[in-house]
Amino acid sequence: MTLQELTIHVSQLFTKAHGRPPRWVVAAPGRVNLIGEHTDYNDGFVLPMAIEFYTVIAADRPVGNAKQIHLVSTCCDQPAIIDPAQLLKPYPKGMWANYPVGVIAGFLARGLNPRGFDAVIHSTVPLGGGLSSSAALEVATATLLEVIIGKKLDPVEKALLCQMAEHEFAGMPCGIMDQFISVMGRENHLLLLDCRSRRSEQVPLNDPSVAVLIVNTNVKHELTGSEYPARRQQCELAAKILGMPSLRGAMPRALEDARSRMDEVVYRRARHVIGEIERTVYAAEGVRASNWPTVGQLMYASHYSLRDDYEVSCAELDAVVQIAEAIGIKGGVYGCRMTGGGFGGCCVALVKTEAVEAISQRIAADYKKQTGIEATIFVSRPAAGAMVIKG
Repeated sequence: MTLQELTIHVSQLFTKAHGRPPRWVVAAPGRVNLIGEHTDYNDGFVLPMAIEFYTVIAADRPVGNAKQIHLVSTCCDQPAIIDPAQLLKPYPKGMWANYPVGVIAGFLARGLNPRGFDAVIHSTVPLGGGLSSSAALEVATATLLEVIIGKKLDPVEKALLCQMAEHEFAGMPCGIMDQFISVMGRENHLLLLDCRSRRSEQVPLNDPSVAVLIVNTNVKHELTGSEYPARRQQCELAAKILGMPSLRGAMPRALEDARSRMDEVVYRRARHVIGEIERTVYAAEGVRASNWPTVGQLMYASHYSLRDDYEVSCAELDAVVQIAEAIGIKGGVYGCRMTGGGFGGCCVALVKTEAVEAISQRIAADYKKQTGIEATIFVSRPAAGAMVIKG
């Protein structure tokens, strides 16, 4: 669905559920990260873009002006009923409501009380695909609260509030990339984000001859819940051994000098992060110069590092990248890599626009042949960030 179609659909769902049209409708996008994986919580650089898949929320004050917040999501059977007059606590781990409830708690902590409202939530961001469905839900919730209260937060504060919701309520110690791009995305631009200073730069990606192809492997391996925090702890240990607050400022030579003082696994985690930060900066320069072969080679190098040093890839992600490599530049593929936390989810490829259909068919056929799984493949232009559609 286009965003306009999605807006109509969610508004109709709200009207059907509540017998009246919504007063407010907001949207926030998912994202794909072109390069810069597992660098955000290491104070590095990332280069994501918002995608044309959204979480949309339609809402209105309840009949009789009730004081409770009533949230219904089309992806889940169990609604969430919240009393903003009480101290909000997390639901059991894994509950979808922890994401919006954490955002509401963040607003209340700032003295911003939205009072009661009814809301219907619907998302086209694939769940579990590594395209940041959680950040889209958080940022959409924050955008709704802004319009209800009549006060816009500073964009950086808004993104950090949403990140904190994921830390404290969902129990996931994520970096800042997902929330920042969902808040600050701009059409036909990537976002080069410095996760240490939190400064960002819009990098134009408006060359019609290239397209961003996203391949959802439609697998998600269950070990991610414990593996993500473990990688973060390993990076923190490496930085401590190097005598640095984070791996952001570490140089390859310093890492080699300290190798004998590190566990081999910790060393390899740090080697990925240090190299990935450098690759991301070079990739942004390549995008600005429309040097697509160079950007593509950096994407492949990123994938190999994530596979071998960071060990967050899987057979299905590797299969997609190998198929893309076999197609090559002559067939229209500049580069391809896994994107997101890993262990399944999506790959992102930079391809020639004229070859999108042929590339999609080849990847789908070869991936099905190798894995027995149907991939979901789509193209997205860089999309706009969170927005108020009605209100």
